[in-house]
Order: sequence, then C-alpha cells, then structure tokens
Amino acid sequence: MATTTNPLPAPDFHPELSALCERLPGLHPIAADIRHAFVLMRDSLHAGGKLLLCGNGGSAADADHWAGELLKGFRSLRPLTSDQRATLPPSIAGRLQGAIPAIPLHNFPAYSTAFGNDVDPVLSYAQLVWGLGRPGDVLVGLSTSGNAANVHAAARVAASRGLRVIGLTGRAGGKLASVCDICLRAPASETYRVQEYHLPIYHCLSLMLEEEFFG
Repeated sequence: MATTTNPLPAPDFHPELSALCERLPGLHPIAADIRHAFVLMRDSLHAGGKLLLCGNGGSAADADHWAGELLKGFRSLRPLTSDQRATLPPSIAGRLQGAIPAIPLHNFPAYSTAFGNDVDPVLSYAQLVWGLGRPGDVLVGLSTSGNAANVHAAARVAASRGLRVIGLTGRAGGKLASVCDICLRAPASETYRVQEYHLPIYHCLSLMLEEEFFG
C-alpha cells in the first residue's frame, strides 16, 4: 500500500481517523473526505434519518458487515438509557443494545427476484431507494470500480429524492463519483485491493458514529 511522509492534518480530525491514517498512510489523502462522510451520516442520524447500503458481490458482503457493526454494539456495549429501559421488562432491556439504523439493500430476496424478473434487475436497488428512502437519509453505494450500473441507478434515484449520497470506490471513482455528495476513493484499482481499504474505512466510520451516539 502507498505511503506518505506528510503530517496528518490533525486539529479537527477524530482520533479514530487519525489512528486509521497512521495505520494505513495511503488513506491520508482522503482523510478529509472520510471526515466529511462521517459528518453527513452524523447529521442525518441526529435528524432521525437512516442509512441505506448497497453493493454487489464482495461489496454486498461489506454492506452487510457494515450494517452489523451499526445495528448492535461494535466496540461499546451500548446499554439502553434509563428511559428506554423503563418501557421494557428487565430481562429484555438488559440485553438490548443501542442501534444506528442501517439497511443493507441486498437482503430482500423475495422482492429482488420478483422485481428483477418482472421489471429490471438493474433497477432493483433504485426501486428500494424509491420505496424506503426519505429526504435526509443517506445512501452509501459500494462499488470498487464505481461503475456498477445498479448502484449508480440507486444513487441517481437517491439524489432525486433528497437523500445524501456517499460512494466507496477505487481510485478512479467511475460514474458513481459524479452522483455522490462525497466519494471515498480508495487508493487502489484492483478489486481485492480496493476492498482491503474499504473495510478499515467503514470500521473507522462505525467507531466514530458509535462514539458520537453512545459515548
């Protein structure tokens, strides 16, 4: 992976982001973009929004993995607040964890096979964004090339519906980059190397969001 001798622009960077760039110096050039992505997600979630995640193949697996880190405790146990616990039996309240709402869009097999067969599989994610997305939500599209047609179509629909759009791509960005509010371009081109960068990026964002919402 690439290295850099440039110092981190540390003043308003989250400690997790600074630590990420220390571990993987190749991500230093996109550190400001990662911070911007965090701000978009943070502001949406504070306003009652949610995250919609989509990708194909390994990127679909990454979307699922990422949602798993958000919907339950990641590094923190995220215990419920006293007000939240008051509405539930102790046997349930004591085992639940705080959650960040995130939906991996590939996990609708009955819908996706029906829509793909009856209408157009390329527009399957786009239809879900149309149905589930609301203004102020965030769509995160993962595409190592940036040219996945179904992810690009979903991003186009998201932008038209008033959602913010974050892309995770490789170095080139592809067609997806032109539709995104912010595109996190991993400093690689080969699919497996792009994916090797995507995982630590979304782990870092998960840690930043967890600290923001659960302290």
